[in-house]
Amino acid sequence: MKAVIIGIIILAAAVFAILPADIIGFGLGWGGDVLTFLRGGAPVIAIILGIVAVFIGIADIKDRTESKKEEKENNNS
Repeated sequence: MKAVIIGIIILAAAVFAILPADIIGFGLGWGGDVLTFLRGGAPVIAIILGIVAVFIGIADIKDRTESKKEEKENNNS
């Protein structure tokens, strides 16, 4: 229960920080900074996710070849 309450408080603080103070009347107006961060971070995150996907694909191919070898050995025995 504590985790839910803390999560709601953190979400509320994040929304408060992003809201523009001049339009709504309250907030910190960090929305532009958040968008700049996301624009800069998106390519880096995409590169990391691509590398992880390649490693997972390679491991999957290795697992398939090993299972085929084991299946072939079990059929020959």
